[in-house]
Amino acid sequence: MRPFICLLGVLVVLGCQSNQDSIQSKSEQVPFKPEVPDAPLPGLNLLKKTTPDIYQNALRATRPDYVPRTHHFNEDGSPKYVNRLIFQESPYLRQHAHNPVNWYPWTEEAFERAEAEGKLVFLSVGYSTCHWCHVMERESFEDEEIAAYINENYIAIKVDREERPDVDKIYMSAVQMLVGRGGWPMTVFMTFDKLPVFGGTYFPPRDGVRGSRQGFLSILREYRNRYLESPSELVAEAQEIALQVVQKASPRAGSDVPSSRAITVTAATVLSSFDKTHGGFGRAPKFPRSHNLEFLARYYRRSGDSKALKAMVTTLTKMASGGMYDQLGGGFHRYSVDAKWLVPHFEKMLYDNAQLAVAYLEGFQLTGQSDFARVAMETLDYVAREMTHPLGGFYSATDADSPAPNGHDEEGLFFTWTPQEVEEVLTNKTQSLLVKTFYGVTSRGNFEGRSIFHVTQPLDHVARALDLSTEEAMTLLHDAKRQLYQARIKRQPPILDDKVISAWNGLMISAFAKGSAVLERDDYLEKAEKAASFVMDKLWDGNRLGRAWHGDKVRYDGYLDDYAFMIAGLLDLYEVSQNKQWFDAALTLQNVLDDRFSDVVGGYFFVAKENDTLLARDKPDYDGAIPAGNSVAVLNLMRMHLLTGDSRYEVLGRKVLTSFGQTLTRAGRAMPKMLTGLDFTTDEALQIIVVSPKSRRVDQTMEKLIHQRFLPNRIILAVTDEQIEKLSQSITVLKDKKSVGSQPTVYVCRGTTCSLPIVDGATLKSELSKVTPYQF
Repeated sequence: MRPFICLLGVLVVLGCQSNQDSIQSKSEQVPFKPEVPDAPLPGLNLLKKTTPDIYQNALRATRPDYVPRTHHFNEDGSPKYVNRLIFQESPYLRQHAHNPVNWYPWTEEAFERAEAEGKLVFLSVGYSTCHWCHVMERESFEDEEIAAYINENYIAIKVDREERPDVDKIYMSAVQMLVGRGGWPMTVFMTFDKLPVFGGTYFPPRDGVRGSRQGFLSILREYRNRYLESPSELVAEAQEIALQVVQKASPRAGSDVPSSRAITVTAATVLSSFDKTHGGFGRAPKFPRSHNLEFLARYYRRSGDSKALKAMVTTLTKMASGGMYDQLGGGFHRYSVDAKWLVPHFEKMLYDNAQLAVAYLEGFQLTGQSDFARVAMETLDYVAREMTHPLGGFYSATDADSPAPNGHDEEGLFFTWTPQEVEEVLTNKTQSLLVKTFYGVTSRGNFEGRSIFHVTQPLDHVARALDLSTEEAMTLLHDAKRQLYQARIKRQPPILDDKVISAWNGLMISAFAKGSAVLERDDYLEKAEKAASFVMDKLWDGNRLGRAWHGDKVRYDGYLDDYAFMIAGLLDLYEVSQNKQWFDAALTLQNVLDDRFSDVVGGYFFVAKENDTLLARDKPDYDGAIPAGNSVAVLNLMRMHLLTGDSRYEVLGRKVLTSFGQTLTRAGRAMPKMLTGLDFTTDEALQIIVVSPKSRRVDQTMEKLIHQRFLPNRIILAVTDEQIEKLSQSITVLKDKKSVGSQPTVYVCRGTTCSLPIVDGATLKSELSKVTPYQF
């Protein structure tokens, strides 16, 4: 691959050298013929000024509810501009299909054109529900002057980071090296052989806008001029950046599986940043960081450190009381811009709600606090109601912005209220006053003149002030929320990104499966199974898992996250349903992951070996908004070892931990999710076997008791006496197990030792309460 040759020092390769003469001569000697002809756009010198039929046909083929997202229209109401993104399925790319920019999707054709015409590539990466992506689109990509300059001097590529996380990861690494931080929209200038020369995030359109010293148009001009005047200097800088990206892509391996000390040291580091007043970790802006909560829950269980439990409980309580939680509809917004969890960025992501639902379920298991169960339930109900395809798959996200009466999108408009709006819905004055007081709705507001619902004080305090009993206040509040929600859904809602992503569905399948077990909701199990069927029917072709599904089409091969998260979801689903088809599916996906993604030294690359076409083959080592695929893979492998008795899975899991050993030991805070895998590995993980005497499981009391306890390091097998003989041939731990006294019987195994048969709840609770402390 040409960039690697350059990075290894063989700088005589033509593709890594450039000068003004060669750029001009290539443009003259190698005329570029696009696979799809350009449409008439500003800055493109086209002989034919009419839009080619292929574009018109694509427009006519759009769904009846398709609305062009642009400010430029012809007199007949049709969009003035159309570009290549009209042929894409991604909702995000379709949002940009009517910009005056001559966008390409990420294709080799775009880079070939850049080489032929002697131009830099301008890469813009974002996602459909990103507020600042919309701002930059409105200010720059819809601006005809800026679009004309891009079209004349650059090859422009637009990427949906949710469809192409591989592209996003590599170039985000470069941006973070260049400017010290990352985010979206991500802006990168690169050479035709994909070497990054400059990067950043959002840029205002022109000098001085939003207080900027240099606007986007000036930056475009600067780098175009640099590339024309001193291309070799610019390419040399790009090679140095790319070298650093390659070096960062593969973390340094350790010599062995780290000890439990990595867990205790990281716990102290995480707790040192805990905000004792508002919960969470660090200063604003505040992200949920569900991995930290999961990690602290497991650390507390084995260490007894009350500070860890307090940090978890405080954070869960404060998040659920703030504006980041949708008090009317359930579910969480992306993050809070302030330390109090009050003002969110209003997009709602499937992956956040999946992970937070699990965090609240675990909080409920640990503490028994009913509010945690309520929040988990409301979050799952929101997803079931608003984020689920009729056939079962889960949608990706909803936008931060909402359409406003003035024709412009406004952030958070759908979710915020004025006192007058509340009073119009709630005609009962006491009920209206209760809501305004409890949720902090004022004439001044707390967000652009409107109010974000948040819990201002305990309900019993408000009830006393209004001369109500707490029970009366709860009844009135419950009815008020129902009325206000019904009124809210009549508003123009935020845009829904209705593509189905395998990885994120895996996370939500886990959440619904666990919610079913902990909250005793059979409908949640049905939702989980229906979603699993959707993914395996629509995105699995028998050999490979797809990344995203939209419009009945699968987009891109799956990545590490897609396999690892779906495997985890299927294992969770199996443990609750005991439907073996889900376990078999998990093993099948794991075999593909091992074959196509594994590193010989341990761990997994983000892309499959046959799809390695970028600067570097990234081996994820950071638990960010979603956990690293390697972190989830460790837990999958260890669970498979306990479920099957096959030591191969344990060997692979330990190799993953070893390959990230230095990160876990020296910077464990970067991978709290993988540390939960280390916690599993260093614990006496349980094999819990429930044997029922009948041909089918009827009395599941013992299983419910198990699921409602916080037992993170365990697997559950529920079988009948009739199944034992057949299953024990492949699952050796089942051998010689049987029910006793014609009643459900539990065996709790640790390593090679199993308890005596347990037939009563008290004995089972006692057995499950045993904890193995950390040892160094």
